[in-house]
Amino acid sequence: MTPAARTQAAIELLDAIVTAAHDGGAAADTLVSRYFGQRRYAGSKDRRAVRELVYAAIRRLGERPANGRAALLALAATDPVLTATFDGSTHGPAPIGDEAPAPEGLHPRWLEELLAASGIDADEQRALIDRAPLDVRLHPDHADIELPGAEPVAGLPLARRLAAGSDVVALAGRVEVQDAGSQAVTLAADARAGMTVLDLCAGAGGKSLALAALMANDGRIVASDIDRARLSRLAPRAAKAEATIIETRLLDPGHEAEALADVAPDVALIDAPCSGTGTWRRNPEARWRLTPARLDRLIETQAHVLSIGAGAVKPGGALVYIVCSLLDAEGAAQVDAFLAAHPGWQAEPLALPFGRPHHAGVRLTPKHDGTDGFFVARLRAPC
Repeated sequence: MTPAARTQAAIELLDAIVTAAHDGGAAADTLVSRYFGQRRYAGSKDRRAVRELVYAAIRRLGERPANGRAALLALAATDPVLTATFDGSTHGPAPIGDEAPAPEGLHPRWLEELLAASGIDADEQRALIDRAPLDVRLHPDHADIELPGAEPVAGLPLARRLAAGSDVVALAGRVEVQDAGSQAVTLAADARAGMTVLDLCAGAGGKSLALAALMANDGRIVASDIDRARLSRLAPRAAKAEATIIETRLLDPGHEAEALADVAPDVALIDAPCSGTGTWRRNPEARWRLTPARLDRLIETQAHVLSIGAGAVKPGGALVYIVCSLLDAEGAAQVDAFLAAHPGWQAEPLALPFGRPHHAGVRLTPKHDGTDGFFVARLRAPC
């Protein structure tokens, strides 16, 4: 592909990403994979160059642009080499006229204000759209595996940070891709052999697998979710990891309590649905998807799953609440409201490898901890 053709490809991809962000379609990485899956003629260098253009444009624009061309024009505004590729050639984009590029910014203005009100300053906000590292968790049976170029992660014996572009597919069955922050907050469950643990919003089961490793595959983990498609991905992952103590349970919305009545867990872990502000380094276009109305719905859902978890744990059991968000409305404020509404429950102190105390829990941020952003709190039920 010529440089101009690469620019045109980036524009086409950005068009698709902008539309998906507006309509709730597929994530950017999925759209990129589909695009090149249909264009086998593009070599690895072409794919890498186009992908870099796409993500550079996404990170540069806090607000969703009108279209892909406006997005790439913003990137070209300070890059003469990129500007020159708007040459009107056969496979290239039309020359630049008097059109205006999309305005630059870190995040949508309303989100910048909410982040600032949650104690996330300008430097922390800027770090939310840096490139994320590639972290994995070793399966206990492969703890001695040699991974060229991998770095250990302090406080997490099974965690490794790999070089960018490492082939994790070749490591299937020996490692799980999991951010070091995600591994750290899972430790808040203090899951031990012989326990019964409920993973209430299990999704595809990353934390269930981590819990099984912490429990030395001894005990019971009930991984539940209302999303059949996501939950169905857990069984084959558990089989590869030989995590035999995990059972999956699909929940019917509105009837969760009945479905979990036989569990009575020592610990209920809630990795609640959230805005994902702490994971924007991996999905920077997610800033374009979030709206005040969607955030309000997420906050309602979080309160709902906290209530389910509180009703499920046995007397004296623990409830661990996790969100990959840095907004207090989804983290600290949710826990404060829960404690106010549930007399006898108490927040317990946490000692994690990363993070700083924040209200009744601990918060991890990309700038301070080099991980995805999280808020986690451990709450103890009355006996």
